[in-house]
Amino acid sequence: MKYKKHILISIGIMIVAGLWLILRSESVPYDPIRVPVARGDFQINVYTSGELEAKNSEDIQGPSRLRQVGVHNAQIAELVPEGTIVKAGDWVATLDRTDISNRILDREDQLERLEQSYIQLQLDTTMEMRNARNELINLQFNYEEARITLEQSQYEPPATIRQAEINLEKAERAYDQALHNYELRQEQAQARMNETTAQLNQVRRRYTDMLEVMEQFDIYAPKDGMVIYRRNWDGTRFGVGSQINAWDNTVATLPDFSVMLSRTYVNEIDISKIRVNQPAEIVVDAFPDRTFTGFVTEVANIGEQRPNQDARVFEVRIEVNQSDTIMRPAMTTKNTIITHVEEDVIFIPIEGIHTVDDVTYVYRCGGGNRVYKQEVITGMRNENEIVIREGLSEDDMIHLTVPPNADDMSLTML
Repeated sequence: MKYKKHILISIGIMIVAGLWLILRSESVPYDPIRVPVARGDFQINVYTSGELEAKNSEDIQGPSRLRQVGVHNAQIAELVPEGTIVKAGDWVATLDRTDISNRILDREDQLERLEQSYIQLQLDTTMEMRNARNELINLQFNYEEARITLEQSQYEPPATIRQAEINLEKAERAYDQALHNYELRQEQAQARMNETTAQLNQVRRRYTDMLEVMEQFDIYAPKDGMVIYRRNWDGTRFGVGSQINAWDNTVATLPDFSVMLSRTYVNEIDISKIRVNQPAEIVVDAFPDRTFTGFVTEVANIGEQRPNQDARVFEVRIEVNQSDTIMRPAMTTKNTIITHVEEDVIFIPIEGIHTVDDVTYVYRCGGGNRVYKQEVITGMRNENEIVIREGLSEDDMIHLTVPPNADDMSLTML
């Protein structure tokens, strides 16, 4: 029984193997993919994704004198939602006043100390000048007494008269010197008062400037429009918690929708193809059935490394020719930049081109089901198609698939 069982198993294996060989040997029918040779204008395009923005816009700016009052950064505490329609004078944002409030308190303390110093200096100067005037008056009295004494000594002995003359000269010199010193003290006192007054006025001006700048921490729209948040260098949006600084105090923008741009970035491999004034087609992702035309207005000279991109890219701006209410800033777009056009040429899909030993050829359809291996001379190519300079005509058809007997075909040379 075991012997018969082994025989049956062997016979089954042989049957399965035979069926596999028979099925494997059956030929698969060749189903060619044929396409006609096309004639027309051949385009070489660069495809990019972009983002809409207004060509012209007015900035909504924060305080313009931040640096003047020693504030280098100010944080946005409140901000209207992006897309809000505002009228001229409407509130847009409020900046955090913590830093400038602390500076104002410090300036108030400094101002109070200077005012007290100013008052004290006034009192000291008043007392000093009063004493100097009293001293001057006393010396004037001494001079008068010495003069009277000299007048009364005219009939006295010569020695007495001489002594009176000396006393008068001393009194006169003392008075003159005191008068000169009094004038110097006046000038010194005036200089000290002027210096203190200048310091006081300077602190007062700074204090007043700070109060005026802090009033500007409530920001209002300069005109009617739609509020659009500004963007950082890396593409992130400004919002609550973002900071403006003394050199760039823009909080948001009010775009002019009459002329729109698509800002895009082109890979360094393709940037050499891009030129100003090249035509372009723009499709807004939100409305894929609408196509707008435009042209390149700017091409960056220096590349940059964008987030989530390995290669360096160059910023390119495309102006949209049409104006439409559906277009809004920050909408994403698909852009086709037409970098080159060859008019009235024939071209085929790139898949139909084959190359062996520097010879380029296609599989051209002949009469009936015949196929020829035809040499061709090619021209420019884009992502999907290639121009044929010689070897094919507009009425020809080619195979995109390789015929099963391709190795047995002879090459038809030009």
